[in-house]
Amino acid sequence: MFTLLACLLIAGAAPRAAVAHEFWIEPQEFQVETGAPLTASLRNGQHFEGITLAYFDRRIIRFDWRMGGNVTPVTGRAGDNPALNLAAPEAGLMVLTYQSTASEVRYKTWEKFAQFAEHKSFADIQARHRARDLPDADFTEVYTRYAKSLIAIGAGMGADRATGLEIEIVALQNPYTRSETGPLPVQVLYQDAPRADAQVEIFERAPDGTVVVTTIRTDDAGIAQIPVRPGHAYLLDNVVLRVPAPAVAEAHGAVWETLWASLTFAVPH
Repeated sequence: MFTLLACLLIAGAAPRAAVAHEFWIEPQEFQVETGAPLTASLRNGQHFEGITLAYFDRRIIRFDWRMGGNVTPVTGRAGDNPALNLAAPEAGLMVLTYQSTASEVRYKTWEKFAQFAEHKSFADIQARHRARDLPDADFTEVYTRYAKSLIAIGAGMGADRATGLEIEIVALQNPYTRSETGPLPVQVLYQDAPRADAQVEIFERAPDGTVVVTTIRTDDAGIAQIPVRPGHAYLLDNVVLRVPAPAVAEAHGAVWETLWASLTFAVPH
């Protein structure tokens, strides 16, 4: 008899609790040599820990990897876990990119939604909700995941860049090759424009598995300076909360829409 968790894994679903379940791409190793096995999982959870989600193309709008100017789609069989499994290509910086189909979450109480919105720094949500004369219970949100991961093949030379996702986080320096020892600058883009004064949540995982969570805000250019340390892995998260377009609202019966961007990478020793 299957458990609920097993059913979710088989269905390829990406469940999200009312507080905030992140979604990210996590390679088994952030640095691999050319020709070596390269695997990466789609993960859903909290504090940089969670379940792995199998590959199901019906749940995917876009899944590809870019090196230089070349973009290669990720292909797989239904149920593949990890979702990406290939021999590492030529040396360079691999940028993995993923966009999910839209999913829904229903809030039975206002408190659950308010808790999530507060966590993601939308302090004005109650005023926005009431201004639209929305019910305080039994309403639906639709959400979409946009995830990226930076993997070094060999020396990992190359640069991250905007990939055309509706919302994304772009590393302005290569974490594997930069000579600087200060914070790593990243830029949050929403509809191809810098997203100013937006919260970026930082999940920092130490070599012993300890995870520290902090937040920082972007400046007027949408740039945040991420404190990083050698030997640590990072998951960055940014969320847009907006009124859905009429077609989206009708298709999902939703009164709110969220877009979730994530970026994962590691900093070498």
